[in-house]
Amino acid sequence: MRGDRDFWRRHKRKVYVALGAFGGGYVLYKLYDARRRSLSALQRQLADERESEELIKAQIQAHFQSVQRIADTATMPHVMHYLDIHLAESLDLTPLTERLIQGKDQATALTKTEKLELWDRLKILSFTKMVSSIWALTMLCLYIRIQVNILGRHLYIDTARGLGSSHLLDEAEMIDKNDEQQFLACADYLSNRGLLSLISDTEAVTSEVLKGKHLKDIFSTMLVHDAIIHILETLMIRHSPSQWVGYLMPEDGDVYKFVAPSNSGGSDISHVTKFELLIGETRAVLSSAEFANVVEISLRAVVNAVLEDLNSHCGKNNLMSGMPLARLVPRIALMAQQLLTESNRGRYIQMIRNIPEVEQFFTLLYSSTPA
Repeated sequence: MRGDRDFWRRHKRKVYVALGAFGGGYVLYKLYDARRRSLSALQRQLADERESEELIKAQIQAHFQSVQRIADTATMPHVMHYLDIHLAESLDLTPLTERLIQGKDQATALTKTEKLELWDRLKILSFTKMVSSIWALTMLCLYIRIQVNILGRHLYIDTARGLGSSHLLDEAEMIDKNDEQQFLACADYLSNRGLLSLISDTEAVTSEVLKGKHLKDIFSTMLVHDAIIHILETLMIRHSPSQWVGYLMPEDGDVYKFVAPSNSGGSDISHVTKFELLIGETRAVLSSAEFANVVEISLRAVVNAVLEDLNSHCGKNNLMSGMPLARLVPRIALMAQQLLTESNRGRYIQMIRNIPEVEQFFTLLYSSTPA
């Protein structure tokens, strides 16, 4: 026993040091192991989140492309088709031209004053139809693109809010289909409701711009260009954004009078709020200074393209050097009639989409997420 005590006395410090080293090493190992396990778990979690996010992004892109295809293959052709029909009905120039032809064939059918009045009326309505067609084509192309981008952006927002979920959001959880249909259906508003106001206002401005222009006056390409641009600029400047936006979409209080009733029932407050949000964002974009700049650039581009087509119809040398207004008016009327037909409008729509400022505007619109 005494020997043991002597041994302990001589070596206890070494024993304590050894035990302390072993204990410290064990603690460090446990800490290291816990840290390693934590990092491994975090890496697996991050990998799972990245995989989930990539899948969700693919889901978003697929849905957005689906909405885009609907807009391009269904919404746009449908809206343009009915716009063409309603514009032709609202501005039917056939009775005027038939009466003028009758007066030409039968010398006593019309007095000189009546002929002049009919020609003046045909002049005003031909330019009115041309300008209304250019404005409607350009604005509907931009408006439907705004709708698609806002829907796509909401899809991204709704999906991003669900990233914490352990499963992918299904189609119903992203954007309510009824909201999409009602929202896209608002593109019909111009043809069904706003067109008559647009035509009336355009006719009033056209009458002012062309006042004093006589049938014998010589009009060149530049003069026709300046007249159309003057009408468009006067129409846009004279009427505040809130007024010409009214051609494209219903006022806030009238929106539900225009769209079809919701399949989910009119008492669904969340549905109403979502739809109102889409409408409100669209109105804000249409009323913005950035959109006004895009509209101006787009309208000028379409006017230039239309005049190129008009030159080819008239004979470039004739219109470049000028021709009497009496010879030009029937060509303006024919061009206005053909502007929205299926064979022609596609070129103008594609041209608008390819304008760099337009592409940049919609890129920023889709990527800018409101708070």
